[in-house]
Amino acid sequence: MQRFPIRWIRGISLVAAIGLLAACQLPKAGPNKTEILSGSTANGGNAFVVEVDDRVTRATSAVPQYGFSAAFSSAPNLTADTVRAGDILGLTIWENVDDGLLSGELSAATSLEQVQVDSDGFIFVPYAGRIRAAGNTPEQLRQLITSKLQDQTPDPQVEVRRTAGNGSTVSLSGEISAPGVYPIERPSRTLLGMLSQAGGVNVGSDIALVTLIRGNERGTVWYDDLFRNPRLDVALRGGDRILVEADSRSYIALGATGQSRVAFDTQDLTALEALAQVGGLQSLSSDPTGIFVLRKERQDIARSVMGRQDLQGDQRMIYLLNLTAPNGLFIARDFVIRDDDTIYVTEAPYAQWSKSISLIAGGLTPLANVTTLTGG
Repeated sequence: MQRFPIRWIRGISLVAAIGLLAACQLPKAGPNKTEILSGSTANGGNAFVVEVDDRVTRATSAVPQYGFSAAFSSAPNLTADTVRAGDILGLTIWENVDDGLLSGELSAATSLEQVQVDSDGFIFVPYAGRIRAAGNTPEQLRQLITSKLQDQTPDPQVEVRRTAGNGSTVSLSGEISAPGVYPIERPSRTLLGMLSQAGGVNVGSDIALVTLIRGNERGTVWYDDLFRNPRLDVALRGGDRILVEADSRSYIALGATGQSRVAFDTQDLTALEALAQVGGLQSLSSDPTGIFVLRKERQDIARSVMGRQDLQGDQRMIYLLNLTAPNGLFIARDFVIRDDDTIYVTEAPYAQWSKSISLIAGGLTPLANVTTLTGG
């Protein structure tokens, strides 16, 4: 049997492995840094590639701004005791005679429970007639009923009790501890008071959004901002609707950090925080000089970033972060991630080299067995 020197076999194996690598591309997480840069508008592509610096960070720092309109903010608090259409009243009338207009033989008092204020704001009281209740406090209404009855029965004594009804309620729904319909009462005349009445929110307070809907108008604020800014704790009106939702913003992470859609866990999320959310960079596979943020940037920001006023409409932007630059970590800490961004971490050149070595080593194994059989 013909014997071949082991150095020849190893040489042949190496040539075969190199040929195999040349014939096919090694598996990888996606395009490398050079391939992404080749797609820029400067190279005939359709996206602007911009290396992020302090100026770019400032120009792209826009985050969603929430708040209430002047109509919400300037509305005064409702007087908690004011009777409104839909309220339920309880009336008790005492008469200072044995045989009164309303009282019976066994009692000098007459109780009228569950008297609802009609849609026009009126109630009906026997012998007093139809009386306007809406707009009056219980004390004012008591005096009004007394004056109507005193001409017919001597020295009537009237008590008026008010329970907030359909005309003074607010509905709460969404991520709230106890959703439901709540009356506007003295402790719950404002947005924060009403939320507290319903047990608060049951999602993280830093990602909870509160929307107030009044007719065709609506406004949204962060739940945390209700505590920081008293002006946002607006007065409520009957028929208001309050919706509490968790922040729905998210971004996509791809490349050498894995693949996932990740929800925002803070109101303001930076690139460094986003990378930390997905586990950070992998020391053996991630390229810290090739972190890209892909975004469809609105016209005004794109013009500011590119220094061009001729850009029309939203623009495809690719922002490049280099963590190894002298100021790289600070820039990544300040660069704001926005809803629907894609963060792509390129693979380090070393990772591809490691794959090549592994593939070559794997290719030598069967040929090494041949040398043993031939006695080389």
